[in-house]
Amino acid sequence: MASFYEFFAGGGMARAGLGTEWDCLFANDFDQMKAATYEANWGIDHFICGDVAKIQTSDLPGRADLAWASFPCQDLSLAGDYRGLGNAASTIRTRSGTFWPFWALIKELKEEDRAPHMVVLENVYGVLTSRGGKDFAAICSALADADYRFGAVVIDAVHFVPQSRRRVFFIAVDPHCNLPDSLLTPRPSEDWHPRTLVNASANLSPSTHKKLLWWNVPAPAKRNMVFSDILEDQPKGVRWHTREETERLLGLMTPINHAKLEAAKASGRRTVGGVYKRTRADAAGRKQQRAEVRFDGVAGCLRTPRGGSSRQTILVVEGSKVSSRLVSPREAARLMGLSDDYKLPIRYNDAYHVAGDGLCVPAVRHIAEAILEPIILSTERSVRLLAAE
Repeated sequence: MASFYEFFAGGGMARAGLGTEWDCLFANDFDQMKAATYEANWGIDHFICGDVAKIQTSDLPGRADLAWASFPCQDLSLAGDYRGLGNAASTIRTRSGTFWPFWALIKELKEEDRAPHMVVLENVYGVLTSRGGKDFAAICSALADADYRFGAVVIDAVHFVPQSRRRVFFIAVDPHCNLPDSLLTPRPSEDWHPRTLVNASANLSPSTHKKLLWWNVPAPAKRNMVFSDILEDQPKGVRWHTREETERLLGLMTPINHAKLEAAKASGRRTVGGVYKRTRADAAGRKQQRAEVRFDGVAGCLRTPRGGSSRQTILVVEGSKVSSRLVSPREAARLMGLSDDYKLPIRYNDAYHVAGDGLCVPAVRHIAEAILEPIILSTERSVRLLAAE
């Protein structure tokens, strides 16, 4: 059985994706609510709730095959004004800068000769461009300086669930791991290595670039569900809006979005769309709140519920009848690929936060199945052959 540490664990969605063939040796998160959610679903064994900067290597048992770290994304996105990671020596931390105390632990484990054989880091697409690419370069340099070979891939959750959610996954392996040729490609793939990633990689220092890999990720099976398929027949934790509330929402739409709505009405079919409220500048440069809808069978990217505009609204169109309500907690969980037996917090915002701040579970499974597990099997096979000689 493969083993792993789960840093910034949230509700344990990396653990859900890795599955029962992986043994969790350690998990950590700073947030009490997320810790309670983790305990409700996975138990509290090996879990420490607290600042990652206060974790000691003595808290990390054994030598794990994998360390998974979905470190905070706020400062790598527009929501955090792209403040970035900062640097390892800084005493003033951005939230995303908690990457550095995590990485200090990995380096200490390396000094103890028990660093994880593989490391996966996950974050938002903005990590490729924040601070002009300096954050991406800093992460890659940290991996290379610790003698890991590494590559990044961009995976959109839409391959697996009806949610548009691009995330960057850094996959790093130590030099003793045996990499089957089938896992690597000599040049970037358009499917997993978009131009932004290729450009960011081209700007790495020569010493870091030497450790760069291009992972050959196979295409997943075609997704067989759309947004409407994940809706609850009797949603819990939300209510349908009044007619006046729905009219107010529709009144925030621009002509382009009104045209989408009218097309949905004219289709004669029951049509489900997702709506986000966004602040947009008008022709005079004045900022106004707008409602933007999509009817392509895919939800917009879930976010954490910091305000009404951060929570996604469902719009159901049946002829001239238009109904609206917030996405329910269970629907948010389904959009992340969580099973219906996953235990969510009782409070709406807490449940939405766990989902919106988490990982797409089947994307984790795909990475494990396509990359991580073949590396473990190949390395174990190589070790057995050497022992037999």
